[in-house]
Amino acid sequence: MSDQEQPLISHLIELRSRLIKSLVSVLVLILVMMPFATEIYTIIAYPVIKNLSQGTEMIATGVLSPFLTPFKMVVILAFMVSMPIIIYQIWAFIAPGLYKSEKRIATPILISSIVLFYLGCAFAYFVVFPIIFVFLPNIAIEGVTYMPDINSYLDIVVRLFFAFGLAFEIPVAVIILIILGVTSAEKLAKSRSYVIVGCFVIGMILTPPDPTSMILMAIPMWILFEFGIIMGQLLRKKSQQNDQSSTES
Repeated sequence: MSDQEQPLISHLIELRSRLIKSLVSVLVLILVMMPFATEIYTIIAYPVIKNLSQGTEMIATGVLSPFLTPFKMVVILAFMVSMPIIIYQIWAFIAPGLYKSEKRIATPILISSIVLFYLGCAFAYFVVFPIIFVFLPNIAIEGVTYMPDINSYLDIVVRLFFAFGLAFEIPVAVIILIILGVTSAEKLAKSRSYVIVGCFVIGMILTPPDPTSMILMAIPMWILFEFGIIMGQLLRKKSQQNDQSSTES
């Protein structure tokens, strides 16, 4: 076997090991949370349950929905909770091929991306959900009883969790673009009007069809974009200063 084939095989073996560890972390969390699936679903569904009219409750229209819906929720939640482990395994696989300067930049970006994703999910649950699920029952057609299906509710919740989680990654994306020199803070600032329009369009696509949830998503996206410009500009200047001092020495 040639020397070129050996590194390739060793990389594939390591990749398999990293994937297995990621999968095991998800499976362990599924096994831990599965006995409490009903209780966890009740917590997730609390924003809609507390706003239902007296005498109404959530319903299950599918034959297997009472079992499959909490199970699906546990699987998705296990994946979300194990995100730091999965990202660490990816990082541990690619880190040996990076320079020290790249590692110094990548490490805080990875950590901040995880924190921002969870902050986005928390913002969705504690801020957006209570507002949306007060608004939606009030716009129901007269004569129609608002009794949301548990599976449909889970689909909306998961979509909003990931939508707000990814939306909160905007500063990370902006900082990366500025640090890598793909664009500059000045150019991004000049494109502010287009970004604001884009935030509202994305909010309209990813959230339920009501103006409240669209605004609740668009405004934080815009604020995070501005924050990313500021931080990217500061980090870019710091990087340039470090490069200049290393060149002079």
